[in-house]
Amino acid sequence: MARNRRLILSSPSEVWNLLSDGHRYGEWVTGTQQVLEADTHWPQVGARLRVRVGVGPLTLDDTCVVRICDPGHRLELEARAHPFGAARIAMNLIPWGDNTLFILDWHPLRGPGTRMHGLPVDYVVAVRNGMMLTKLSRIAVREHGEVDSRLTRDARG
Repeated sequence: MARNRRLILSSPSEVWNLLSDGHRYGEWVTGTQQVLEADTHWPQVGARLRVRVGVGPLTLDDTCVVRICDPGHRLELEARAHPFGAARIAMNLIPWGDNTLFILDWHPLRGPGTRMHGLPVDYVVAVRNGMMLTKLSRIAVREHGEVDSRLTRDARG
Protein backbone atom coordinates (compact mmCIF):
# COMPACT_ATOMS: atom_id res chain seq x y z
CA MET A 1 0.00 0.00 0.00
CA ALA A 2 1.18 3.51 -0.76
CA ARG A 3 0.16 6.19 1.72
CA ASN A 4 0.60 9.93 1.30
CA ARG A 5 -0.31 12.78 3.61
CA ARG A 6 -0.47 16.48 2.85
CA LEU A 7 -1.50 19.50 4.87
CA ILE A 8 -3.58 21.65 2.52
CA LEU A 9 -3.98 25.28 3.54
CA SER A 10 -7.68 25.32 2.69
CA SER A 11 -10.73 24.11 4.56
CA PRO A 12 -12.06 20.57 4.12
CA SER A 13 -15.16 21.99 2.41
CA GLU A 14 -12.98 23.78 -0.17
CA VAL A 15 -10.96 20.62 -0.83
CA TRP A 16 -14.18 18.57 -0.99
CA ASN A 17 -15.51 20.94 -3.67
CA LEU A 18 -12.60 19.87 -5.89
CA LEU A 19 -13.13 16.16 -5.19
CA SER A 20 -16.85 16.39 -5.83
CA ASP A 21 -16.41 17.82 -9.34
CA GLY A 22 -15.56 14.83 -11.51
CA HIS A 23 -14.80 17.03 -14.51
CA ARG A 24 -11.86 18.61 -12.62
CA TYR A 25 -9.94 15.37 -11.94
CA GLY A 26 -7.78 15.98 -15.00
CA GLU A 27 -6.46 19.14 -13.32
CA TRP A 28 -4.91 17.34 -10.38
CA VAL A 29 -4.75 13.58 -10.96
CA THR A 30 -1.26 12.88 -12.31
CA GLY A 31 -1.33 10.95 -15.58
CA THR A 32 -4.89 11.92 -16.51
CA GLN A 33 -4.95 13.27 -20.04
CA GLN A 34 -8.69 13.80 -20.31
CA VAL A 35 -11.91 13.30 -18.38
CA LEU A 36 -14.13 11.49 -20.87
CA GLU A 37 -17.30 11.37 -18.81
CA ALA A 38 -18.48 12.01 -15.25
CA ASP A 39 -21.83 10.78 -13.99
CA THR A 40 -24.13 13.64 -13.02
CA HIS A 41 -24.51 12.20 -9.52
CA TRP A 42 -20.71 12.16 -8.88
CA PRO A 43 -19.47 11.49 -6.15
CA GLN A 44 -22.41 9.45 -4.83
CA VAL A 45 -21.82 5.72 -4.30
CA GLY A 46 -21.92 3.91 -7.64
CA ALA A 47 -21.13 7.01 -9.74
CA ARG A 48 -18.54 6.53 -12.48
CA LEU A 49 -15.81 8.67 -13.90
CA ARG A 50 -14.22 7.69 -17.20
CA VAL A 51 -10.76 9.10 -17.90
CA ARG A 52 -7.97 8.68 -20.42
CA VAL A 53 -4.63 8.14 -18.68
CA GLY A 54 -1.14 7.75 -20.00
CA VAL A 55 2.05 9.38 -21.13
CA GLY A 56 2.38 10.77 -24.65
CA PRO A 57 0.84 8.40 -27.19
CA LEU A 58 0.63 5.51 -24.70
CA THR A 59 -2.87 5.79 -23.26
CA LEU A 60 -5.68 3.69 -21.92
CA ASP A 61 -9.17 4.43 -20.74
CA ASP A 62 -9.78 4.01 -17.03
CA THR A 63 -12.99 3.91 -15.00
CA CYS A 64 -13.28 5.02 -11.39
CA VAL A 65 -16.32 3.93 -9.40
CA VAL A 66 -17.26 5.51 -6.09
CA ARG A 67 -17.43 2.79 -3.43
CA ILE A 68 -17.71 4.95 -0.28
CA CYS A 69 -18.72 8.59 0.03
CA ASP A 70 -18.99 10.52 3.27
CA PRO A 71 -19.41 14.07 1.89
CA GLY A 72 -16.78 16.48 3.13
CA HIS A 73 -14.79 13.74 4.89
CA ARG A 74 -14.09 10.58 2.91
CA LEU A 75 -14.14 9.36 -0.69
CA GLU A 76 -13.10 5.87 -1.76
CA LEU A 77 -12.78 4.89 -5.39
CA GLU A 78 -12.12 1.70 -7.27
CA ALA A 79 -9.98 2.55 -10.28
CA ARG A 80 -10.00 -0.01 -13.08
CA ALA A 81 -7.46 0.06 -15.88
CA HIS A 82 -7.70 -2.96 -18.16
CA PRO A 83 -5.46 -5.03 -18.47
CA PHE A 84 -3.72 -3.93 -15.25
CA GLY A 85 -6.53 -4.71 -12.83
CA ALA A 86 -8.04 -2.47 -10.19
CA ALA A 87 -6.91 -0.44 -7.21
CA ARG A 88 -8.55 1.10 -4.16
CA ILE A 89 -7.99 4.82 -3.73
CA ALA A 90 -9.08 6.13 -0.33
CA MET A 91 -9.08 9.88 0.36
CA ASN A 92 -9.70 11.18 3.88
CA LEU A 93 -10.06 14.86 4.75
CA ILE A 94 -9.37 15.68 8.38
CA PRO A 95 -9.96 19.20 9.70
CA TRP A 96 -6.67 20.62 10.99
CA GLY A 97 -7.48 24.03 12.41
CA ASP A 98 -8.72 26.00 9.41
CA ASN A 99 -6.87 23.65 7.06
CA THR A 100 -7.14 20.06 5.81
CA LEU A 101 -4.97 17.07 6.55
CA PHE A 102 -5.43 14.99 3.40
CA ILE A 103 -4.58 11.29 3.64
CA LEU A 104 -4.43 9.22 0.46
CA ASP A 105 -4.15 5.42 0.58
CA TRP A 106 -3.69 3.34 -2.56
CA HIS A 107 -3.46 -0.41 -2.93
CA PRO A 108 -4.17 -2.95 -5.68
CA LEU A 109 -7.36 -5.00 -5.44
CA ARG A 110 -7.02 -7.43 -8.35
CA GLY A 111 -5.02 -8.11 -11.47
CA PRO A 112 -1.25 -8.12 -12.04
CA GLY A 113 -0.78 -5.23 -9.62
CA THR A 114 -1.54 -7.53 -6.69
CA ARG A 115 1.43 -9.75 -7.60
CA MET A 116 3.78 -6.77 -8.10
CA HIS A 117 2.68 -5.15 -4.86
CA GLY A 118 5.62 -4.26 -2.66
CA LEU A 119 8.37 -1.76 -2.11
CA PRO A 120 9.30 -0.85 -5.73
CA VAL A 121 5.70 -0.45 -6.93
CA ASP A 122 4.55 1.25 -3.74
CA TYR A 123 7.46 3.69 -4.04
CA VAL A 124 6.55 4.67 -7.62
CA VAL A 125 2.87 5.04 -6.67
CA ALA A 126 3.78 7.12 -3.59
CA VAL A 127 5.86 9.47 -5.77
CA ARG A 128 3.01 9.79 -8.28
CA ASN A 129 0.46 10.36 -5.53
CA GLY A 130 2.72 12.94 -3.89
CA MET A 131 2.78 14.87 -7.18
CA MET A 132 -0.99 14.57 -7.34
CA LEU A 133 -1.46 15.96 -3.83
CA THR A 134 0.88 18.84 -4.63
CA LYS A 135 -1.33 19.76 -7.60
CA LEU A 136 -4.51 19.39 -5.55
CA SER A 137 -3.05 21.55 -2.79
CA ARG A 138 -1.98 24.29 -5.20
CA ILE A 139 -5.43 24.44 -6.79
CA ALA A 140 -7.20 24.49 -3.42
CA VAL A 141 -4.90 27.20 -2.03
CA ARG A 142 -5.19 29.29 -5.20
CA GLU A 143 -8.98 29.06 -5.17
CA HIS A 144 -9.03 29.74 -1.42
CA GLY A 145 -7.04 32.93 -2.09
CA GLU A 146 -9.48 33.92 -4.85
CA VAL A 147 -12.42 33.47 -2.46
CA ASP A 148 -10.61 35.48 0.25
CA SER A 149 -9.93 38.37 -2.12
CA ARG A 150 -13.54 38.38 -3.37
CA LEU A 151 -14.78 38.48 0.24
CA THR A 152 -12.38 41.31 1.07
CA ARG A 153 -13.55 43.31 -1.96
CA ASP A 154 -17.21 42.63 -1.10
CA ALA A 155 -16.66 43.70 2.52
CA ARG A 156 -15.11 46.99 1.38
CA GLY A 157 -18.10 47.50 -0.92
